[in-house]
Amino acid sequence: MPATEGSTDGSARSTALFTDRYELTMLAAALADGTAQRPCVFETFARRLPAGRRYGVVAGIGRLVDALADFTFGEAELDQLRPFLDRATLDYLAEYRFTGDIDGYPEGELFFPGSPVLTITGTFANAVILETLVLSVLNHDCAIAAAAARMVSAAGDRPLIEMGTRRAHEEAAVAAARAAWLAGFAATSNLEAGRRYGLPTTGTAAHAFTLLHDSEEAAFAAQVAALGAGTTLLVDTYDITQGIETAVRVAGPDLGAVRIDSGDLAVLTRAARRQLDGLGATGTKIVLSGDLDEYAIAALRADPVDVYGVGTSLVTGSGAPTAGMVYKLVEVQGRPVEKRSKDKVSHGGRKSVIRRAKASGTVTEEVIFRGTEDDARAAAGPHDRVVPVALVRAGEPVADRPDLAAAREHLRHALTTLPWEGLTLAEGDPAIPSTQLTAPPS
Repeated sequence: MPATEGSTDGSARSTALFTDRYELTMLAAALADGTAQRPCVFETFARRLPAGRRYGVVAGIGRLVDALADFTFGEAELDQLRPFLDRATLDYLAEYRFTGDIDGYPEGELFFPGSPVLTITGTFANAVILETLVLSVLNHDCAIAAAAARMVSAAGDRPLIEMGTRRAHEEAAVAAARAAWLAGFAATSNLEAGRRYGLPTTGTAAHAFTLLHDSEEAAFAAQVAALGAGTTLLVDTYDITQGIETAVRVAGPDLGAVRIDSGDLAVLTRAARRQLDGLGATGTKIVLSGDLDEYAIAALRADPVDVYGVGTSLVTGSGAPTAGMVYKLVEVQGRPVEKRSKDKVSHGGRKSVIRRAKASGTVTEEVIFRGTEDDARAAAGPHDRVVPVALVRAGEPVADRPDLAAAREHLRHALTTLPWEGLTLAEGDPAIPSTQLTAPPS
């Protein structure tokens, strides 16, 4: 079972410099002109979904809340800032702690264009400098989780293994493994993700292990001797048909699985299943890997695949490596403010959200309106749901925020509430429409 968020990270490194310089120069100017202490509301949202996507998936909230605790400026951080910040700003940062409130969509929730995924309330000085940290976490994790959720839907009841660590930055790989597990992947090859988040890990051998030995048979025998007959043998180093025959001869009919990593996977999978059954290895599973994405997985659904291993396409968001989130000031001293530059409009005022649904549970609309969660609860119908939840109060994480396992289950259920066409891989409009109102719905 995945560990509690943050319990095994082992890192006390400040996150304060995971930011852009202009966050701190804005702070300096605001401190100088007296506007820094004005009460403000910032919102994080995506103006649109990536091309071809029908829904977004919220991931990274737990990582962000943990990173917020380490968003402090010690002497080492302040030394980096002295060349371009004045003494008053440095003194402010030396005492900085986020002391505001954060509300948002729970991890594992679906989002759509304009959804206020995160609402940060505090003074301008307290909240503005969180922008880069918020966006770097959510843009990455939400993109990976959305791609992973599409792959899980395409795979049906067949498990997927995340194995993209070698195709990503080392820390991004850990975050990607977490997002993939949240979205329904069964396991990861990444041991740091296993340590940090308690994720199930898996892995056996690569082609190098086969090439190390004098023969494929010798390599298989060594692996079975070390890991048992239930291991997975990689059979495509040389000839797949011969590799399968050798694998069953060495491990016996109780061989756990064979893995195929190249070639025409549909054709090879069908041939492998026939050969395994003919050799009496009817319980031996077939694991496929090698440049799989959601479209390739969907195309293989009629073939006798037991497990999919996904690497590059997963850790790169399967063509959409960012969720397109922005962090915008929407309210100052209780007054709505909004950006109106061409193609980049943001709607002013603090907002809440009602997710409308039929009696069957199928969602029909997301209503985004200027108001509070109390307003939303008052306007919600018997089958509707108020989406935002409290995440941080007075700078401290709420005590009952969901863990990673709860987020995984939340997403699993949320996907079952979409109209069926919203789960297809075909391009189209968002799965449900979003309506923007300037006041609570009646």
